[in-house]
Amino acid sequence: MAQIFDRSSNALARASLVLTGLIVIALGVTLDQLQRSPWVTRQGQRPDQPVPFSHKHHVQGLGLQCQYCHVTVEKSSYAGIPPTKTCINCHSQIWTNAQLLEPVRTSWATGQSLVWTKVHDLPDFVYFSHEIHVNKGLGCASCHGRVDQMPLMYAQNTLQMEWCLDCHRNPAKNLRPTSEIYNMAWEAPAEDRPVWCSVGDEKSGLPTAQSVSCVTKDPSGAGVEVASLQMPLGSANGMAGDVAASALPAAPIYKKFTGQDELGHFLVDHYKIRTPKDLTSCEVCHR
Repeated sequence: MAQIFDRSSNALARASLVLTGLIVIALGVTLDQLQRSPWVTRQGQRPDQPVPFSHKHHVQGLGLQCQYCHVTVEKSSYAGIPPTKTCINCHSQIWTNAQLLEPVRTSWATGQSLVWTKVHDLPDFVYFSHEIHVNKGLGCASCHGRVDQMPLMYAQNTLQMEWCLDCHRNPAKNLRPTSEIYNMAWEAPAEDRPVWCSVGDEKSGLPTAQSVSCVTKDPSGAGVEVASLQMPLGSANGMAGDVAASALPAAPIYKKFTGQDELGHFLVDHYKIRTPKDLTSCEVCHR
């Protein structure tokens, strides 16, 4: 009986299977790179806005604090978009006829809010709280980049899940003292720029991070010696002086840090940051 297929059909079939596998792999790699690309994440893109607001001018140039415009960043899930009234506080006095600010003046006169294009736009199913992150020692620049150096706002990071997980697996690398949250130029401690931190008592109603106090100058010579406040034992008020001196709070004990890893793990412990093992529920981020 004659063969239906030629002998070369076996080689052709094997080649077809290999080629199909290579195409599937190439397609998977392409799609994986595509979903990480700026075309999808909009990373680095500067969208058109009704007013070309410059963070570099207002933050670095004029010294405005983040909280002046983003008033809810410490107490809400959202940092908040400033209302027109915030702009008018200054621009009713300066640059009152600037053409660039015509949309602001129109908004103020008509009561219609400016429609800003959201730069850091998370999916609707993702729950992110600025309040938690800010009060747990995560600086603005860690997520948003050096906003004080951006003439026009753009997203420096992808904000994708893998980027979030990378931080949550090791939050120590990004934590900083709460006093430096809004310091865009904050640098991790090093041998030539150490950081000293002390731990006080936790207060009810306040974030646990507030119990940690950190300074960038050596505090060893700043304390007041209790003994110098005591009255001489032979004086009439000697005992009362001793009692008063003993009632003074003890000077805080500072620990020196010269590296981010050491400081970060210290803050993780005292800020009471949950470990990856504690974040077992999807509802932490997905609502």
